[in-house]
Amino acid sequence: MKISNADHARVDAAIAAAEANTSGEIICVIAREVSDYREVPLAWAAAAALLAPLALVPFGFDLGWLRGLDGGWTAAHLSATDAAVGAALTAYALVQAAVFVLVLLIASLPAVRRVLTPRSLKRHRVHKAAMEQFLAKGMHLTAGRTGVLIFASMADHHVEIVADEGIHAKVGAEHWGDAVAALVRQVKAGRPADGFVEAIGMCGAVLAEHFPPGAENPNELPDRLVEI
Repeated sequence: MKISNADHARVDAAIAAAEANTSGEIICVIAREVSDYREVPLAWAAAAALLAPLALVPFGFDLGWLRGLDGGWTAAHLSATDAAVGAALTAYALVQAAVFVLVLLIASLPAVRRVLTPRSLKRHRVHKAAMEQFLAKGMHLTAGRTGVLIFASMADHHVEIVADEGIHAKVGAEHWGDAVAALVRQVKAGRPADGFVEAIGMCGAVLAEHFPPGAENPNELPDRLVEI
């Protein structure tokens, strides 16, 4: 989802307006996707390769299903048992390999991969990415430890608000629920900039209540929406 220059300007202005009434600092980050989840298609392919061939056994799976492996010959002599077992194991391994490759190719499609990725894993990766951005932007270095990061990952459909320890001492996590809900609602409607503007206003109101501006109120961090 593309953010226009006008939308960037609106969000930047909303941050500046909110910070005018508080000593807190706000930064917004929007990400297309925080991870490629490369391990997810591999996990699904491995599970399918392990379990799918077992489903064939009740249907009488034998070498005849894979023409050419036994050359059309059958053997009743006891000495042929080892060869038959070896051929059966080879056939089973070939089925597993075919299932693995097929499922891997399908699960690697971006749309399919996103559906197959567990929501708990997405939440974990988004939280990790948000914390990395919080540190990378120097939000933990503000004088009063009053930085707030509003983070949204579009492909992962997840929003995080990260507040520094100075804020946590006075403001509980439940205070950010309305801001998160507003951002999610607008992103779903295809209006991420509107969502950020609403969330900034709500976060700014909380910060203004608990962290009023000082005599100087320096702007310690850039007022901008960052795209990654």
